[in-house]
Amino acid sequence: MNRVLPVVRLRVPTDEDAVAWQRIFDHPDVMEFHGGRSAGLSVYEELTARQRRHDAERGFCLWTMLDESGRVIGFTGAQPWDREWGPAGEIEIGWRLGREYWGQGYVTAAARMTLERVREAGVPSVVAMVAAGNARSIAVTQRLGMRLTEVFTTPESKQQGHCYRLDL
Repeated sequence: MNRVLPVVRLRVPTDEDAVAWQRIFDHPDVMEFHGGRSAGLSVYEELTARQRRHDAERGFCLWTMLDESGRVIGFTGAQPWDREWGPAGEIEIGWRLGREYWGQGYVTAAARMTLERVREAGVPSVVAMVAAGNARSIAVTQRLGMRLTEVFTTPESKQQGHCYRLDL
């Protein structure tokens, strides 16, 4: 069954989005696979600034995700995998959504837009690094047509993770 996806809009993050991201991600369910607890405002200020640089330099970033009414509901996009382990140097797609917006198709719609934008920017393939227990994100990778190519143990948390790939 094909479900109609919601209208979603992506924009380069603004300074104000750091505050919005901190507010909407301040939920234990949202942060379960991202360190388990909320991050401080300075983390999101640095993240939004880095994304503006990525967009200026590469033509893509982690964009702020807006719903039909223009409310900030999360982010999705792509950025270089910057760790020494895993798919070093490759472009990773990712997403994070405020808890109240889960299960409505926003991430799938926004991730499809991300794939179109990175393809247009000349990126030949993307990866998605997903915690093995994150069934919701794994389902998104499957809806995008990504394939599991590697299972690994993260050096920091010693948790099992998956690397999904998609040729564009």
